[in-house]
Amino acid sequence: MSGSELTVEPGYLHIVASDFDARPMTYVTPAGDRLGYEPDLARSVCERLGLTPVWHNLPMEDFYRCFATGGEGQQKYDLIWFNQAITPERQQVVTFTQPYGLFNEAVLVKASSPVSSAQMLADQRVGGLADSTNIALVKGFPGAVAVPYPGSDQVLPEMLAALRAGEIDALIDDELVLVVAAQDDPSLKVAFTLPTQVPFAIGLPPARTALLQKLDQTLSALKADGTMAGLWAQWIPWQPFPFS
Repeated sequence: MSGSELTVEPGYLHIVASDFDARPMTYVTPAGDRLGYEPDLARSVCERLGLTPVWHNLPMEDFYRCFATGGEGQQKYDLIWFNQAITPERQQVVTFTQPYGLFNEAVLVKASSPVSSAQMLADQRVGGLADSTNIALVKGFPGAVAVPYPGSDQVLPEMLAALRAGEIDALIDDELVLVVAAQDDPSLKVAFTLPTQVPFAIGLPPARTALLQKLDQTLSALKADGTMAGLWAQWIPWQPFPFS
């Protein structure tokens, strides 16, 4: 079966994503090339299905809004593929594929901060993406004050700038993203990791059952033949592949 009849535009897979730097998962070079674990995996999937991937830069706050009932996104885009954890709230709008990764979350602070545990965040302001699995964890930090940031297309740089400026005392996000941020900026450090092993997957409108089936079959094949493990080793070599 050709992939052409599965998608909103024959021969193409239109992907809702964002352009902000979320290495090693995804980022866009100055030349406009999208690189990282997710884009490379998307290219492998598309190659198997005879499709060409096309990424669309949307604010994260619009991801699920565009696929809500009657949303224009159902005619313009095929799916959401950008650092998306499976959550019950999101499952009210989309159907997720099987996971292509399991990821921990972490807390980032200034290098001078003594914080090394959740208990040490009492009375401190912890920034995070609004309505995300990340900031929901702040409720479990005794005395911490959650500071949600709307999901603009620059939300991560905005949160990092707020941390550097002292507008927040800590930042909670996906561990992979924060490890890279700390490597890029010696004034920041990862205070501690939360071993949540959150499943990330591709979100599709519920009516797109044929495309969902093809994606799941292809992800299973890429796991079985070692392609997914190879991409993981290329982009996330410091973490063990979670599906071995």
